Amino acid sequence: MTYMLCRNRVADFSQWKAVFASHRAAHQRAGLRLVNIWRGVEEPNNIFFLFEVASLDKAREFIGNPEAAKAAAASGVIDGEYHFIGDAGGY
Repeated sequence: MTYMLCRNRVADFSQWKAVFASHRAAHQRAGLRLVNIWRGVEEPNNIFFLFEVASLDKAREFIGNPEAAKAAAASGVIDGEYHFIGDAGGY
């Protein structure tokens, strides 16, 4: 299974979450299923979220789309990053 691990540092969590939630259908069309969202304990405006990725190509297309940059700006993202990751096995 492939996942996309993301981090966004945001100006305001409530604003970010509202915009993020409004893009649920776009996430689904891109083959992204949200697994969870976490906030930094010491930096609550540092947000981490994990998507299960059905199609690496669709996910890359989604994050490279100019609309994604517009959504990030509208949600107050200051900076962010994403990483495609896969299961490495247990102990």
